[in-house]
Amino acid sequence: MALVHRNVVRVSALLARYNFRAYSTPAEKDIKKSVFISQSKDIFTNLALEDWLYRNFDFTNHHVLMLWQNDPCVVIGRHQNPWLEANISELTSITENGVQLARRNSGGGTVFHDQGNLNMTFFTARNHYNRKYNLEVIKRALFREYGVKLEISSREDLTLRNCKVSGTAAKLGRPSAYHHCTLLVSANKLNLSQALQKVDVGIETNATKSIKSKIINLCEEDPKIKVSSLYKVVGWEYLRTRALSIKDGGMELANQQKGFQMVNPTDLWFPGIEEIRTNLQTWNWRFGKTPKFTISRSFTVPDNLLINTDVPDDLKVTMIVEGGKIMDVNLFVPPGLVASGFTGNVNVITSLVGHRFSEEALDNLEWSLGALISDKDKFVTDCVRQVMQSV
Repeated sequence: MALVHRNVVRVSALLARYNFRAYSTPAEKDIKKSVFISQSKDIFTNLALEDWLYRNFDFTNHHVLMLWQNDPCVVIGRHQNPWLEANISELTSITENGVQLARRNSGGGTVFHDQGNLNMTFFTARNHYNRKYNLEVIKRALFREYGVKLEISSREDLTLRNCKVSGTAAKLGRPSAYHHCTLLVSANKLNLSQALQKVDVGIETNATKSIKSKIINLCEEDPKIKVSSLYKVVGWEYLRTRALSIKDGGMELANQQKGFQMVNPTDLWFPGIEEIRTNLQTWNWRFGKTPKFTISRSFTVPDNLLINTDVPDDLKVTMIVEGGKIMDVNLFVPPGLVASGFTGNVNVITSLVGHRFSEEALDNLEWSLGALISDKDKFVTDCVRQVMQSV
């Protein structure tokens, strides 16, 4: 069945039709549904649209499924460490236009998006939040259209042949809530691997850490599955399923809903959305919101810099980073490295405190290195540089 696009309306009209306060719990038959399709492929714009709807829309009597795609990007959870989750130093060179790094408002783990993913956000009132329901809708849609049998894991991920095709994350508030996930359809797995590939660089943190899993694209199961067709397939399944129970109402129920809306996430449609987007794109949000962490590395001191080669202890550098900025730098300097002339490190190292980790700090370190003469001084500061460049 062809995808029906209803007349595009601006947000004032959407709010006038849909957004009303109802303080009593509505009956299932009184809850209507819409499918909103974002016309943007920009991760910050789509996250801003998601947040705008969460803040401003009333979902008491009206549930919404937002469908959206993004250009290549890495999206970390609200409480995650980007330096631990993403290959930050390589993101700009992975694709022709680079890979953006974004932090979303919900928790959960890190995901890679490109136009081979279909992103889905299910909005409801808080008391109607049910992500098992949402996953069942997706599962039924894929089976109805393609005969593909997905499973829901104990962690509430969608799996195929014991590989993940979708994760899950949510934001629960009052009075609204949403659950979102991204469906792997034909994502570039090489780019995904390069963007998320990380080695253990000695970070200690309480930040939420992603759990690595085997993944599979749906197109590997059935080449006919395309993102473009899934807008229709998932959208109609959502509209034909009752609002609070996994019961199929068929096209009769679907035709009673509010249907599909193409939405343009701009200030003209959603006043204030540009301000939300701007905040999501700032360094302070993407990096500054990182939970406090400590990074430590040890370095073997070259023999030519040791006074006493019988004391082969390593040099150890420990940095404490909070709010995305270097709060402290501690050095363990082996006795064999200490000698007259080893004077430059204290000023150089302390000059890093208060700088952003790590672009600003590296620039400052490079400037400081220009005044150093001693090979031992240079070795110590080079070790500090390597700590910052390793993440």
